[in-house]
Amino acid sequence: MSLVVDFRRDIAIAVAAIVVLLLAGLMPTSGWARDFLTSLFAYGLLAMSLNLLIGYTGLVSFGHAAFFALGGYAFGLLLQAEGFREPLGAAALPLAFVLAIAITALYALVVGLICARLSEIYFAFLTLAFQMLLYSVILSWVDLTGGDQGLMGGIPRPPFLGIDLGDPRHRYAFCAVVFVLCILLLRVVVASPFGYTLRMIRDNPRRAAFLGVNVLRAKVISFVVAASVAGVGGIMLALFTSGAYPEWAFWAQSGEAIFMIMLGGINAFFGPLLGALLLRIINDLVLAYTEYTELVTGIAILVVVLGLRRGVLDFVFDIAERRRERAEQSAQSGALAKRAAAE
Repeated sequence: MSLVVDFRRDIAIAVAAIVVLLLAGLMPTSGWARDFLTSLFAYGLLAMSLNLLIGYTGLVSFGHAAFFALGGYAFGLLLQAEGFREPLGAAALPLAFVLAIAITALYALVVGLICARLSEIYFAFLTLAFQMLLYSVILSWVDLTGGDQGLMGGIPRPPFLGIDLGDPRHRYAFCAVVFVLCILLLRVVVASPFGYTLRMIRDNPRRAAFLGVNVLRAKVISFVVAASVAGVGGIMLALFTSGAYPEWAFWAQSGEAIFMIMLGGINAFFGPLLGALLLRIINDLVLAYTEYTELVTGIAILVVVLGLRRGVLDFVFDIAERRRERAEQSAQSGALAKRAAAE
């Protein structure tokens, strides 16, 4: 109950966001918008979850997309298995959703317990090694994963509770609600005392340990939460594409998530989401006019990084903060002048 009271403003914003997204995506002429937003939901969760590690915990992961891919593959494989789907009937899809997140979280726990003991570049490259291990398993275990072709034959989506995820409208509404709930979860984590503990670990882990914080445990919890949210993003993309593909587990997918954070801003909570939006727009516009998507995307990122020297949202917030400080200084100077004149 206290959680609801403490975060009532964030909960109200989340409810409003759900209403706006449903209105935007369920209009009769919004087919393209539904597809674009559903894709944005998936990649937005990937970027937002990675920033929980990079921006708030100080852990730069080069292998975060492994959990994105694992969530999608686990979800798809469970629903493709007749021995799982047929006996459960309508409960198959929600149960597959929960189990896919649990599998992703368990894998993240194992990886986190190994990687979180290291720091900086060693942590980054070990996470990349685990990602490439998963990528190799996906490519080589052809009978299970479909190899380089991905999960073939589509992912069955049996209706449950009157929700038919085979219907684009139902699927969009489901993804929109789950997306907002995951963003709300991340917001609660970073704004809670645990979130401020993560910031202290990011800024000075030795001091945090001196003050009695179990640094390893906090890092592992952050790692598992971030991986689980990334896994939800992978599930959304699997629902959207009715498949799962090895490219999701390739190192370039993690690099793209880092680009999203760089574009949007690492210090602003919604910065990675803005970066995901900008990167999706850039990709769509570039594909409409040229095939050199990587070149144009790279140039756009260089312009932002070298021109603004920070993410877009960080840049905007810095300008607003400087204006606020100047306004406060002007108000103080005016007050001092009035006091001097009165004396």
